[in-house]
Amino acid sequence: MPTALITGATAGIGAAFARRLSADGFRLILLARDAERLARAAEEYEDSEVVVADLSTEEGIVKGEEAARRADLVVNNAGFGQKGRFLDVPLRDELTMLRVHCEAVLRLTYAALPAMRERGRGGVINVASVAAFFPRGTYGASKAWVVSFSQAAAQDFPDVPVMALCPGFVHTEFHERARIDMSRLPSALWLNADDVVAAGLRDFRRGLTVSVPGLQYKALVGAGRLIPRGLTARFSSRTGRTYR
Repeated sequence: MPTALITGATAGIGAAFARRLSADGFRLILLARDAERLARAAEEYEDSEVVVADLSTEEGIVKGEEAARRADLVVNNAGFGQKGRFLDVPLRDELTMLRVHCEAVLRLTYAALPAMRERGRGGVINVASVAAFFPRGTYGASKAWVVSFSQAAAQDFPDVPVMALCPGFVHTEFHERARIDMSRLPSALWLNADDVVAAGLRDFRRGLTVSVPGLQYKALVGAGRLIPRGLTARFSSRTGRTYR
């Protein structure tokens, strides 16, 4: 039975990955910070394993690396948003974001790939964001790094698939936790987490290195490449950034 490690596994896209991969016959390693939520999540899946780890800490990343070495599929999903624009957010919080979004992704991928190559099977899905393609503070910059890193790793090691999954706005706890008011966002821009995972896994199996779920977001990303950078920056800065 193949094993999948999912970080940020207790809610949102991570929980959707757990549901889908369990249904697909994977044994799950669920990693998150909240021990109680992890225990409840593990009750839903037979023969699952929990790893209580905070990926903003050295100890937590080491735990993640240990789990990644044993996994046939690693889903680097853990992440969060910030309340406020650059300079409104304390520097320590920005550095924490970079550690979770960038350092943890790099180190877990680095830990996983050699063992996968030796076994002759495996892969890595790094959850980024459509924000990677538009200027949007440290969050967008960190997700742009995830996309570039995933493409580079896929190029360097074509025998082990690596893909960046770039969803747009998804119905999860993400915005509530960041205290971002999304009430004005058009309903057409919302995605369902299970649909995002289904599209991402379909693209992963097709060998894509970047997956953008949803026709509306494929169109936005395509248009963003044609529109002057200054205009996309102003649009991105305003959209979905009302704080409460």
